[in-house]
Formats: sequence, structure tokens, C-alpha cells
Amino acid sequence: MSLPPPSPKTFEGERIAKVLARAGIASRREVERMIEAGRISVDGKKITSPALNVTEANVIKLDGDLVGAAQETRVWRYHKSAGTLTTNKDPQGRPTIFEKLPPEMPRVVSVGRLDFNTEGLLLLTNDGELARHLELPQNAWLRHYRVRVYGGADAKKLKALADGVTIEGLRYDSIKAEIEAEQSEGANQWLSVTIKEGKNREVRKVMEHCGLQVTRLIRVSFGPFQLGKLSRGAIEEVPARVLRDSLGKFFEAKKK
Repeated sequence: MSLPPPSPKTFEGERIAKVLARAGIASRREVERMIEAGRISVDGKKITSPALNVTEANVIKLDGDLVGAAQETRVWRYHKSAGTLTTNKDPQGRPTIFEKLPPEMPRVVSVGRLDFNTEGLLLLTNDGELARHLELPQNAWLRHYRVRVYGGADAKKLKALADGVTIEGLRYDSIKAEIEAEQSEGANQWLSVTIKEGKNREVRKVMEHCGLQVTRLIRVSFGPFQLGKLSRGAIEEVPARVLRDSLGKFFEAKKK
């Protein structure tokens, strides 16, 4: 049973997808899918449309579990290992990053994803709105990778990626790719690659387009956040002061 949207005279609170995103459930888009699947209830009644405003007086549940109020925005740096999925559950039983988080961690969502064999910096947050903000290409958060490739990289082909490239009908925006000086390992070479869109398997597909096979892929930074010396599998919270300095515009927009 769906709850009707509030009448204009009683239009209070905020859209439920926005409220649940701030509570760290998921991004707004993912919350809307949860609603369509009938996983969300308000005051004991399942809803099937996100066109609903809620206030602190409403009782909201996800899969029968009470959803807590939004907490102060927090972000963690996590060093993802290769051989793990950036998802909550895998039907095939493969390990996921969420299974490896400390038990005292609050509910968090990932900022984008790293594929199964990609390692390095993954940002986690309890604020789904922030996750969405960081993922949007128009916000121009650069993702920097170290890429080990098999085969001889052509410096001219790599430089041409700055103009963007279309692969199988899909357009990839400007990519900065350079050979790392004196970082070869036999038939392998290390490249430095920077992208700003983060499309599915973007780095791997672009390297393959250049005739190169990726043998290792490590994300070393996302926007102002660095992997640094964070050890594999380790997690560390970004200090609140650093978060405010780095994401000032986001926090200002939240106040409005």
C-alpha cells in the first residue's frame, strides 16, 4: 500500500529519498530503487513512490529495521585489496569490502566503486548525498591511478587520450596518461593515469584500446583525498577539519 503525497497545505519535511541518503542508507537513486522494490515503510505502511515528504515524527524502516536519524557527515579512506567486490552482498559468495570493515563502523556507502581486481583508495561515507556529489562528473573530482601494463606503451597514443576517445560507441572524456620514468618491470611498464568521469572499467577499457593489457591497477587518489601510506585493508577516518576544508561548497549547499 502506498502513502499519498502530502497536500500543498501540509507540505512539510523533506523528500524521503533525501532523508534516507543523509542517514547513510544509499544514494538517492538507490533509495528510490529500494522504494520501488517495496523495501521501505513509513509509519507501518510500505511505500512504492519516492514522492513523499517525511519529518522526524515519521517512523521509517528498511526491510523491517528502524532507520536512525541522520548523523554528522563522516568520510573514511579505505585501502581496498584486489579480489574484493564493492557491494554489500554477492550472489556468488565472493568477498566484499563491507564484510571486512570493523564491526564498530556505522552504516556506510561507497563513493563509486572499484572493480574486483582493482585495488587502492576507496572512500566510504555515512552520507549518501555526499557520495552522489563526489561521483558526479560535473563536479570534476579527479581520480588518479597507477597502472601496470603489459606491452610497450606508445607515448603519442597516450598523449592523444587528452582529447578524449570513443570506444564501441561510448565517449570517454579527456584522460591524462603518461609513462612513469624508470618504472618498467621487464615486459611491464607503469603508467600514471588521471580520469574525471569514473565510468565502468574506464581505465581498463581505454588501455585495451591502446593495445595494452592491465596487469595491476591501483587508485592512489580521489579528489583531494590520498591513499598515502595507508596499508592494504586498513581504514582511517578523514578528520572533520580536513573534510570541511575540502568539501566546503557541499556543506554550504546542505545548509540551504
